[in-house]
Amino acid sequence: MKVVIQRVTKASVTIEGEKVASITNGLLVLLGIVDDDTQEDINWLSNKIVNLRIFEDDHQVMNKSLFDINGDIIVVSQFTLHAATKKGNRPSYIKAAKPDVAIPLYEAFVKTLEAGLGKTVQTGEFGADMKVELLNDGPVTIIIDSKNKE
Repeated sequence: MKVVIQRVTKASVTIEGEKVASITNGLLVLLGIVDDDTQEDINWLSNKIVNLRIFEDDHQVMNKSLFDINGDIIVVSQFTLHAATKKGNRPSYIKAAKPDVAIPLYEAFVKTLEAGLGKTVQTGEFGADMKVELLNDGPVTIIIDSKNKE
């Protein structure tokens, strides 16, 4: 399970002209899932995200978490995070999990984040053509792969 986390002052997801998610002050999380991801990956990654100290304190030091700032999260499914680009110029997405595997893991990830954060997490729509708009704060962008946790 791989995520790209962006600290944002605002972010939104629009599908077919309708805004389906919108936050201010929090994290936009792009989530890529592979076939061998498990609930263990979800638990570890969710805990890491909600406790990640990447928001500035009064001294402009990144020392606060989502809890500290009462921040929000938008999660967007992003199979292209697992693109293989070694051979040729057309990315291969063979490593990305197919919907029958990915959707239940995506939904479990969102529920686990909600439990850890103690509030609703907004989402895009799995497999939809989404327009994601954000104002990256910093900019702060962090990539985490649950397969590299040790």
